[in-house]
Amino acid sequence: MEKILISNFDNLLLAWIILGISTFVFLIFSKINTPYGRHSKRGWGMMVNNAFAWFWMEFPALVIMPSLVMFGPNRLNPLSILLATIWFCHYFNRVIIYPMRIKTKNKKMPISIALSAFFFNIFNGFFTGFYIGFITHDSMLFNYNTVIGLLLFLFGMIININSDNILISLRKTTKGYKLPKRGFFKFVSCPNYFGEIIEWAGFFVIFPNLATFSFLLWTCCNLIPRAINHHNWYLKNFNNYPKERKIIFPFIL
Repeated sequence: MEKILISNFDNLLLAWIILGISTFVFLIFSKINTPYGRHSKRGWGMMVNNAFAWFWMEFPALVIMPSLVMFGPNRLNPLSILLATIWFCHYFNRVIIYPMRIKTKNKKMPISIALSAFFFNIFNGFFTGFYIGFITHDSMLFNYNTVIGLLLFLFGMIININSDNILISLRKTTKGYKLPKRGFFKFVSCPNYFGEIIEWAGFFVIFPNLATFSFLLWTCCNLIPRAINHHNWYLKNFNNYPKERKIIFPFIL
């Protein structure tokens, strides 16, 4: 089974990449608002608690990728260990810490959305973990790619977490939604998404290959349409929304 997967891995990844691009095109042109968070609505199946759904839909990514590295033939590879460690740090925050901090106990999301994210994270965790844990023979740890990529990853993670902190603090002080103005919210409507894209761009720079590229691509394909929907929601609900504020990439988009 392992040999079959290795021999067909690139073809499977290419199919996954094509699916990601197709999903992006569909989301952009259909203008569908994925119904969770501020866009949550009924009509997409049974509703479940936000924090509960968030934990389970992100959980596969936390477990699958590091497990494949830990139990694969490359488990002692320094580069594989570094990649699994920073991946785990990101998803430990998303799976364990973030759901405990969000103040959305009365909010729900459709179970169909949680299940789609659950299976999405299974595939992404598998493709990235299998390549790093079973296929690669690259063990070069200390080079320019590693330093630049790790700095990018940490920079993106700081932006991501700081943006989450700003949104959470607003929920503590007021009911409903309030216009965020601090941090990278001065530049874009969705700095948390911008930060996450920077994280996985750094991950790709550390170890450039088809698997890490596919994960970066899927991240963009998911988050850019979502950011456009967020930006349009802000424009619709806040008459004083800053005209100079971009959608997701400062000064660009």
